[in-house]
Amino acid sequence: MAKLVERPLPPSADDAELAAQASRQLSRGKHEGAELRVQVGNETLRLPNSVGDLLYRLLTEMGQGNAVTVIPVHAELTTQEAADYLNVSRPYLIRLLEEGKLPFSLVGTHRRVKFSDLAAYRGRAEDDRKRVMDELAAQAQELGMGY
Repeated sequence: MAKLVERPLPPSADDAELAAQASRQLSRGKHEGAELRVQVGNETLRLPNSVGDLLYRLLTEMGQGNAVTVIPVHAELTTQEAADYLNVSRPYLIRLLEEGKLPFSLVGTHRRVKFSDLAAYRGRAEDDRKRVMDELAAQAQELGMGY
């Protein structure tokens, strides 16, 4: 099985600068309604608008020095890959699976987690954290704690 979630390396300073320049150029072209084309040898390929949007986001992140990984939404990840994506330990992830907080399937004796389920779980967790922080901030205001 091919590894879906590699530990991406941040771009070099030169690559980050090239990515930032390309991102700015794509942004200008997007606002002007330009069509995205790629030159491959002597052949020019037209690309869908959605590819342009994805490429812009990818280049913007790289231009800021961030490493980037692309994961298909239908992908099934191993428990270690899923734990890495959620930035939790593998034992903690397995506990989430066993408690039914995250669905999974078995391939032989190995658990697999759909990326779409992981992304939904992560979104819910972020929403919960934001709600709790808002409640704490409101309590601090009521108590005059200066937050």
